[in-house]
Amino acid sequence: YVAAVYEHESVLSPSPAAPVERRWALQLMARNLDIYEQQALAAARQGAQIIVFPEDGIHGFNFTRSSIYPYLDFVPHSRSGKWNPCREPYLFNDTEVVQRLSCMALKNKIFLVANLGTKQPCERAEPRCPADGRFQFNTDVALAADGTLLATYRKHNLYFEYAFDTPPEPDYAVFDTPFAGKFGMFTCFDILFFEPAVNLIRQYNLKQIVYPTAWMNQLPLLSAVEFQQAFATAFNVNILAANIHHPTLGMTGSGIYTPVKSFIYHNMESYGGKLIVAEIPVITTDYKTNFEKTPGRVSEKGKEQSPPSFHAEMMYDNFTFVPVWGEKGEVQVCANTLCCYLNYRRAVLTDELYALGVFDGLHTVHGTYYVQACALVKCGGLSFSTCGQEVTDATALIDFQLWGNMSTPYIFPLLLTSGITLDFADHMGWKNNHYFLSKNRTSFGLLTAALYGRWYEKD
Repeated sequence: YVAAVYEHESVLSPSPAAPVERRWALQLMARNLDIYEQQALAAARQGAQIIVFPEDGIHGFNFTRSSIYPYLDFVPHSRSGKWNPCREPYLFNDTEVVQRLSCMALKNKIFLVANLGTKQPCERAEPRCPADGRFQFNTDVALAADGTLLATYRKHNLYFEYAFDTPPEPDYAVFDTPFAGKFGMFTCFDILFFEPAVNLIRQYNLKQIVYPTAWMNQLPLLSAVEFQQAFATAFNVNILAANIHHPTLGMTGSGIYTPVKSFIYHNMESYGGKLIVAEIPVITTDYKTNFEKTPGRVSEKGKEQSPPSFHAEMMYDNFTFVPVWGEKGEVQVCANTLCCYLNYRRAVLTDELYALGVFDGLHTVHGTYYVQACALVKCGGLSFSTCGQEVTDATALIDFQLWGNMSTPYIFPLLLTSGITLDFADHMGWKNNHYFLSKNRTSFGLLTAALYGRWYEKD
């Protein structure tokens, strides 16, 4: 099927914390919706059957709970599949945004997924009803090619979004299409957690995911395109990921991903939006996912003395590293119960420092979640203290096999190359209770090769 995602540079409110009238809020949002309209048309002309827009693309961000209120639509959570906002605008008040999205889908005969702020009144006597008598949700809507509202999803894992509430229970949002079957839907930070993302995929055996996001890139392990691809690979799904485009805030990185191919956009230099359209196969067969352990052999390890280990901060976590010196060798490094092993050979010895790092613990900055990671990274300079820094360019071509005795089945294989480009591993999977990733010769210099494990039970 043909899919489209649009990385959108939003027209932002100059002072999001200031109170405004609904009229003014609608005017600002109309400017973003005008751009959406052009892009939906452009995508449809290229044969796209579905288009995905990013999180926060219509209203922007940095609101307070009260200042966002004029920007919120009323979207009934229970009426999915029964209401066509374009054809029945009179059913509910304050639905101007979802009406426009619905008409966009209808006019272009395209399935459309977008993110907006919604409100839902509640009785103060209700448990969890906020003091102001309403819930405010960060909401994705999926609309059919005839404009019908198919599904709504209210973001569960909020990322410092004080204007919004967490829904009482996780939403499992699924909608059906004639061209690719069932799609699941979740937003941004959700991708790092079991609920609802992993549970949704497992419960409904999903093979297609739509993913609006407003992701701030964090190298070396959580760049948007890097993790989006790892997720598609790990779960054997197609992901249509639309990010916002604000390079000054470190936000870029969208793509259409299959488990074996990616069509991506990452651009920190220029401004303006970007439409990606790609034809991808519908995944129907159930390949074995990477979470199922299989017996087998791993090459012998620990023959040579590993070089001295050192500590450095990476992604706000205290990693234990060993330097990766010379043109070839084997190194290992351990922390808590996790040991990481690397067998490597460099094509040409360059004057770049690489290190193999391990972290097995609770990550506590910008969210709390348990990580088990084995990571081969290029350091920022030649001193040990630069390992873990954000690096975007590299020249070293390295053949490697990386493996670790991970305690969780949920391993995201990361492979990032120079200029924030992606590569795919030659082999990966479980052998003898170790997860491994191997690659002969990346196309570009290696930035990161990592096994990023999420141990959800320990969150």
